[in-house]
Amino acid sequence: MPVIAAASSVKFALQDITKAFHQDTGKNVRISYSSSGNLTRQIQQGSPFELFLSANSIYIARLYQQQKTLDQGTVYALGRMAILTTKNSPILLDKDLHKTKQALQKGQIQYFAIANPEHSPYGVAAREILQKLNLWELVQSHLVLGENAAQATQFASSGAAQIGLVSYSLALAPILQNRTRYLLLPANLHQPLQQTMVLLNNTGNTAKLFFKYLQQDKAQTILSRYGYTTP
Repeated sequence: MPVIAAASSVKFALQDITKAFHQDTGKNVRISYSSSGNLTRQIQQGSPFELFLSANSIYIARLYQQQKTLDQGTVYALGRMAILTTKNSPILLDKDLHKTKQALQKGQIQYFAIANPEHSPYGVAAREILQKLNLWELVQSHLVLGENAAQATQFASSGAAQIGLVSYSLALAPILQNRTRYLLLPANLHQPLQQTMVLLNNTGNTAKLFFKYLQQDKAQTILSRYGYTTP
């Protein structure tokens, strides 16, 4: 069974897609989730992945330059960002984060969750949003960094952090719907999150089939359901 490396931001969508893939083809794949940066490091160190689904195109380009991939990859979805808090939180949500700023100033936010920008594209996007809205300096003493997009979402959805800037696709996860409130943020607050996938040098037939399946209507419909726009 091929092992596929995938950014944690696409976890819940991929769970549905792999089920559909098995129903349609009778074949299975195993997914290893982490941040795009950590997965890139694992591929550079020789981990036997056959396909890599990154949360951006930068890591794919790096691997291509190092001759670890068959080509320069394909954009399979465009990601979005959301602001998320727990359902019973007193913090109000708005698209320019003005209410978030007020909550910070009132002392309602002790911990503000984002993915680590050092190796998560969603962390980079969160930092870009905070910088664009002039909140980056204000949140510095409150930041708690998730190892990846999924962990940042877990911090904010569990109440370990009072609020978080997270992947919209993770905010839409069914298991969170009764526990959280969230708001989709304008796409122009950050650079496009071009979720890009690429076949790696040791890829086999099942991974190639899954790569094609991800570009077909059924998989793209599932991705849309999880808040992704299709390229």
